[in-house]
Amino acid sequence: MAFQIVINLIIAFMWMFLKESYSVPSFISGYILGIVLLLILRRFIPDTFYLKRVIKIINLILLFIKELVSSNIEIVKLVYTPKPDIEPGIFALPTELKSNWEITLLANLITLTPGTLSVAVSRDNTKLFVHAMNINDSNESIRSIKNTFEKAIMEVTQ
Repeated sequence: MAFQIVINLIIAFMWMFLKESYSVPSFISGYILGIVLLLILRRFIPDTFYLKRVIKIINLILLFIKELVSSNIEIVKLVYTPKPDIEPGIFALPTELKSNWEITLLANLITLTPGTLSVAVSRDNTKLFVHAMNINDSNESIRSIKNTFEKAIMEVTQ
């Protein structure tokens, strides 16, 4: 991926130098030309096309923003309820993520989402212990996290 980005930047700068126009539009047109060239020559480049991963990273960021807004709304509803019926608790989230930074990213995304907090990671890195402000059904919470954050992280990293 990094190799393709460097090649694309080199093509963009070479385009600027060949056109003798050192402006942002010239760089952008060279960058787009580089993307087209990389798409045409992708069978000669060993890795998959890098814009696929960039799009998946953007999808992960948008997913986090969506979850952040929706959980903020849920927390505001709970706070303004006169007699809230909440059940805080800790549950173990089994994870399929393998590397330390994937698990760290998942734990941080969970912690940054209001109403949940990553408490600990098991010694064998297979479970993440999560405290939730309102846990009606722990299986539903596990399914929700696995279908959103964990799935998106796995798409980005694999």
